[in-house]
Amino acid sequence: MMASGSGPVSALWTEINRCGQNGDFTRALKAVNKILHENKDDVTALHCKIVCLIQNGGFKEALNVMNTHTKSLTSDMIGFEKAYCEYRLNRVEHALKTIQGIPEQTDKLKELYGQVLYRLERYDECLAVYKDMIRNSQDDYEEERKTNLSAVLAAQSTWESTSADLGLPESSYELCYNAACFLIGQGQLSQGMQKLQKAEELCRKSLAEDSDVTEEDVDAELAIIHSQMAYVMQLQGRTEDALQLYNQVIKLKPSDVGLLAVTANNIITINKDQNVFDSKKKVKLTSAEGVEHKLATKQLQAIEINKALLAMYTNQADQCNKMLASLQTQNPGHPRPVLIKVAQLCREKQHNKAIELLQRFSDQHPESASGIKLTMAQLYLTQGHVTKACDILKSIEEIKYKPGMLSALVTMYTHEEDIDSAIDVFTQAIQYYQSEQPGSAIHLSLVREAANCKLKYGRKKEATSDLEQLWKQNTNDVHTLAQLISAYSLVDQDKAKALSKHLPSPDTMSFNVDVDELENSHGATYIRKKAAKVVGESQPKEPGPEDVKKKKKKKKGKLPKNYDPKSTPDPERWLPMRERSYYRGKKKGKRKEQVGRGTQGATSGASAELDASKSASSPPTSPRPGSGTGTATATSNAVPPRQQKPAAAGATRKKAPQKKKKGGKGGW
Repeated sequence: MMASGSGPVSALWTEINRCGQNGDFTRALKAVNKILHENKDDVTALHCKIVCLIQNGGFKEALNVMNTHTKSLTSDMIGFEKAYCEYRLNRVEHALKTIQGIPEQTDKLKELYGQVLYRLERYDECLAVYKDMIRNSQDDYEEERKTNLSAVLAAQSTWESTSADLGLPESSYELCYNAACFLIGQGQLSQGMQKLQKAEELCRKSLAEDSDVTEEDVDAELAIIHSQMAYVMQLQGRTEDALQLYNQVIKLKPSDVGLLAVTANNIITINKDQNVFDSKKKVKLTSAEGVEHKLATKQLQAIEINKALLAMYTNQADQCNKMLASLQTQNPGHPRPVLIKVAQLCREKQHNKAIELLQRFSDQHPESASGIKLTMAQLYLTQGHVTKACDILKSIEEIKYKPGMLSALVTMYTHEEDIDSAIDVFTQAIQYYQSEQPGSAIHLSLVREAANCKLKYGRKKEATSDLEQLWKQNTNDVHTLAQLISAYSLVDQDKAKALSKHLPSPDTMSFNVDVDELENSHGATYIRKKAAKVVGESQPKEPGPEDVKKKKKKKKGKLPKNYDPKSTPDPERWLPMRERSYYRGKKKGKRKEQVGRGTQGATSGASAELDASKSASSPPTSPRPGSGTGTATATSNAVPPRQQKPAAAGATRKKAPQKKKKGGKGGW
């Protein structure tokens, strides 16, 4: 058979074989098409065409060829190629069905099966596949399989918090990186950072061996390691260092859209409600095409939740509500969208509506009720409803008897002066630990705190049972015994006397204390000075003549200047004036001076006595022409200009200038 104008078919097959070995699949595809032009149902040619299309990235075209020739191309022949095309086109569920429908499971099909399970986040099944392949395969791809296995372990540690360390080698930077992610998922941040640094070192060494690799290529390869380093820094609270490293990764513009999305999302979480303009720019990177196929489900959920939070911070309530509705539709039992909705309602001062929403979600999804009820309690506290908050907290069975919860409940009840409820909290907790962990440290600690609470609020009779329980646990505890005796002394004196026999004797309680050393110690300065005055090594000497001379004479008190030694002093001079026999009280009828009353500048009645114009010997004081004030001599008692009478007319008809009007705008 002759191909149309191209020589025999055997020559075309020879060319296809040669092109396949050289990796020139475009040229091989042309030769295959020539063969199919003569015989469109040639199964071998169709198979070769599918392989050439896959090698050139034409997955859709390859899948179309397989779907068009389903009769001639059975699943036994092209099952792997079909599943691979579906996997590369992100039709992962279809790829899984195709693989499960192939009867013979080859090694390359198992490899693809493991990749499909990883993308579907079925990590346990994926782990089993890779373990089986490593155990039963003998080829040059063992290190790649171990790398994939370590990636599965890291994903389990990060997203499921359950994984086991299989002791895989760390010979390559990919293995070392996955080991670091495993440790980070387990919460071992410092060890994870050390592994990341080792992975960076291995990466630089391996790339340095290739002379064609540039520094930009090295930075691009290290971008994912640096982004993970920044994530560890962020978890450690080193946000400034993390932000700097994140921005370095963003500036490189890596081709991996998943890496860009995660890095941008983490920057947004650092910014929170600050630097919103930068967050708005970064959020665009999280919506790039193909991101949903590169990230895990929890990563995508976290990004969407952060988008909703950013919309809330930027007061875009409608957009925020739309995002939250979408999140609740995708995962109705997730509490985060509800909490963000509650935060949005609280920003709008709709606290009652927020509490109703939390209560409804708690009733519908009891598995997520713990965090929801804690938020409800917080909202009740902000509104001042302490008792309602306590009721909500007591209904959380998972953490009802945790020490922190018990402390919060007792504090709130005592703040509300509800001592009975506070003691009831202690009673229930003690009963719980009595049945679950009797004699444990937390059990005895609760008994101690209950006793102290009862003693503090005068419930000594109720405290005796707790104190007896503590004392029986440790009969050498003198402090508890003393508290017990003190409590019984008001309730049952006979019991108190009987217990007092267990107190240690004074001899056993005495300590070898050096009194002199104690007095000379730091803090006893005042006692030492006082003791130095009383205790002395030498006896005081009798006063001699020299000592007498040194004594100063007492000065006589000074007498008053008007002192008359002949007159008899008043015997009642030491008594207050009101208590003396000759006191007649104040004279009635005199009015107190009206200080500060009248028009502005007015003076008290004393000014009349000092006013020279009112005395008979003084001439009248009328203002002279050309002056604004009178000739009164007293400065502080002068009559203000506004109270002066108009000046009398002079000899001439010329009017005196009235300077008193200058104060009209201002205040005198």
